[in-house]
Amino acid sequence: MLNLGRLSDAIHRRFIWLLVASYVLAAIIPAPGLWIRRLSFGEAEFGRETAALSAPALMLAMLLFNAGFGTGGISFRQLRMRMVSVGSGLLGNIIAPMAFVLATSCLLRWWHNGDETQNVLVGLGLVAAMPIAGSSTAWAQNADADLTLSLGLVVLSTLASPFTTPLILHSISFAARGEYSRELLNLADYGTPLFLVFFVLLPSMTGIAARRAIPSAAVKFASRQIKLVNLIVLLLLNYSNAAVSLPRVVTDPDPDFMTMVLAVVTFLCAIAFAAGWVVGILLQANRAQRVALMFGLGMNNNGTGLVIASLSMATHPRVLLPIILYNLVQHLMAASVDAYFYRPARSELAVS
Repeated sequence: MLNLGRLSDAIHRRFIWLLVASYVLAAIIPAPGLWIRRLSFGEAEFGRETAALSAPALMLAMLLFNAGFGTGGISFRQLRMRMVSVGSGLLGNIIAPMAFVLATSCLLRWWHNGDETQNVLVGLGLVAAMPIAGSSTAWAQNADADLTLSLGLVVLSTLASPFTTPLILHSISFAARGEYSRELLNLADYGTPLFLVFFVLLPSMTGIAARRAIPSAAVKFASRQIKLVNLIVLLLLNYSNAAVSLPRVVTDPDPDFMTMVLAVVTFLCAIAFAAGWVVGILLQANRAQRVALMFGLGMNNNGTGLVIASLSMATHPRVLLPIILYNLVQHLMAASVDAYFYRPARSELAVS
């Protein structure tokens, strides 16, 4: 009989490599991923606006429901005691990446291909505009960080996303040019707020409510099943979205563009993680809180960004590349931060 708990743990331990494998598979066998992206179950209407119930959007909603279920055990009394840290972290999560993207737009003016520059700026803008990733809480927990602060950052950034995401997209539209600037403004003013409410905010809040409604004895069992589903859906979502842009990387390689994108997203990720550490120092926070701030500010919900980009900017598939690479880099950087800075400290504590 298959042990789902062991299967979930096995996938979790190898998640980084499975994520890399999903990208490789998308590059060489994109057809099933493209079929998943075209799969639709109608539309949801809200006033004059509509939101397509596509397979990627519904998978994203499932991930956010699961994230909400995972954060539903948050203690709001303890969270109130950390509101200064949460508020400062959310502010840093907005300012640091947005400042980086605007600075990068100035530096990339000297790049030889203007269209490539615009694709990178739009992709980085979507990364910067997304709420904090639910997966940051798992990394924070592994690193013995302040879990209440970590959960608070995820929940409140998700709640604020229908307001903060359009604000960031509007700001970055000034750095973009021509049709790319107009695309960002369209995302900010029309599709994105509704999308965030339907497929990010509503599933997250439903997950939190479900966690609080079911008996505590059932939470542990449900959490195991949800963790396994979460990992599988996350890999499938990344595969289907990557199938849009990565095949072109294989069939029409552009080494200088790939190198530039990888360098930019790695630098952005490093800046975001460092911003969390700096916010912790300025707040005179303890070690556990600094670690939670690092993972929170360094990891964004790029699944949402990928879905928005793949649905709204299908004519610009290269926009997805910075988002795809950032998603991979943030997990690699999180693993590096945990391995090189915090695991040795835990080993010393265990010995003492």
